[in-house]
Amino acid sequence: MISFRDVTVTYPTGTVGLDSVTLDIEPGEFVVVVGLSGAGKSTLVRSINGLVPVTSGELLVDDVHVDGAKPAQLRRLRSRIGMIFQSFNLVGRISVLQNVLVGRLHATPLLLSLFGFFRPADKEKAFEALERVGIVEKAYVRASQLSGGQQQRVAIARVLAQDPTVILADEPVASLDPPTAHMVMRDLERINDELGITTIVNLHFLDLARRYADRIIGMREGTVVFDGPPAEADDAVFEQIYGRSLTADDVLSEEEQAEEDALQAQAAAELDAEESRKATPA
Repeated sequence: MISFRDVTVTYPTGTVGLDSVTLDIEPGEFVVVVGLSGAGKSTLVRSINGLVPVTSGELLVDDVHVDGAKPAQLRRLRSRIGMIFQSFNLVGRISVLQNVLVGRLHATPLLLSLFGFFRPADKEKAFEALERVGIVEKAYVRASQLSGGQQQRVAIARVLAQDPTVILADEPVASLDPPTAHMVMRDLERINDELGITTIVNLHFLDLARRYADRIIGMREGTVVFDGPPAEADDAVFEQIYGRSLTADDVLSEEEQAEEDALQAQAAAELDAEESRKATPA
C-alpha cells in the first residue's frame, strides 16, 4: 500500500510540486499519472522512493514513512522499488547482461560487487528478466548498440532483476516512436498482470493511459483533479486535466492511434501464428 496523506512538496525555488495530495495506491494496481509538463506527475512518482523529499504531510510505502526517513531506511526501501527513467540510464560501454545485473547489487556481497562478480543465481535471474521482455538474445551486446526501444526494455529487465514490489516509470516512452511506446507499455502491462507488481507510470498522453491503465490519476498544478478508471476519463475529464476541451484534432489523433493499434495487433497476431507454425513439428 502506498499512502499519501496531505502531502506537499515545495522546491527550494518556491515552486510547488505537490499541493496537499491525499490518495492510496493498492498493491498490484497499474496506475497511470497524466498531465501537462509541470503538473506534478514526476514529483508524485519520485516522492515515492524519496528522490524528491516531502515538505509536509505523510507518505507511507508498506508502512514505512518516506517522509523523514533516515538514509539507511531509504536504501532498504529503494531496494524494493524499481525505477525506470525516460533516458534509460544504462551504461553504454558494457553489455546488456552487465546492465541488468546492476539490479542485483543491493543483494550482492560488497566484496563481490567491488570486483564485478555475481553469483550464478543472480545471473540466472538476469537472464530470466531479459527473457521476460523478449530481448535475451542481446545479452552480450553492448547497450550502446541497441535502439531506444531495446534500451528501455533492458532498463525494465534491470528493474525486474531487482525483485521489486513496486515499479515506478517516469515518462518511460516520451523519447520513443508510437509503435515502440506501445511495445514498452505492453511489457509493463504484462509484467503487472503476471507478477502482480504495483506499477505507477507517468505519461503526457491520456490516450495511452486509457489503453493500459487500471486507474488514471490526472494532475494539474500539483493537485489531483481526476482519480478513476479509464472508462470515466471522458472529454470533461480531459478539460479538467489539460485545461482545454477535446478538439477535432485530438479526436482525429485518437482515431488514427486506434487504427495504428489495430494494425499493430494484426501484425503481432500474424507473427505469433508464424512462430507457432515454426514450433510445430512437421
